[in-house]
Amino acid sequence: MEYRCKVTVIDKKHFPELQKQYCAVPDSGRCPCFNKGDEFIFYRNGERDDYWHMGAGTLTESGTPEERCLISPGTKHCGEPGVPFCSEAWDAISRYIYTALQGGSIMHGWTKDDRVMIACCNDGTRPVIFKIERLDIGD
Repeated sequence: MEYRCKVTVIDKKHFPELQKQYCAVPDSGRCPCFNKGDEFIFYRNGERDDYWHMGAGTLTESGTPEERCLISPGTKHCGEPGVPFCSEAWDAISRYIYTALQGGSIMHGWTKDDRVMIACCNDGTRPVIFKIERLDIGD
């Protein structure tokens, strides 16, 4: 059995009052690295191992970009060829991706389907919310 992992951006939040209070750029806006509706597929087999490349090249469907996102040097649409996931997002969700790629239960007893997890990145002023799904691919 081969396992893949699908990651979908299901929402993005924005807390401007926290950005004004704490951020060096107080009008940063929503995260520019991901778009609501983005879909990523991670493979781990003899030909391809996306996990060790932090998601670079895994973007399979691009959501709609938002206006008013601060685009700065080093901030690109994550998952494009050569562009890995943002390090804060990767730190928050990589353990679930790895578990899914190994065929494990992502969150047994917490979610209705233990092949699915809902998680978000660590940016407290503009978090991105991800749906992470283990895909079971037949032999």
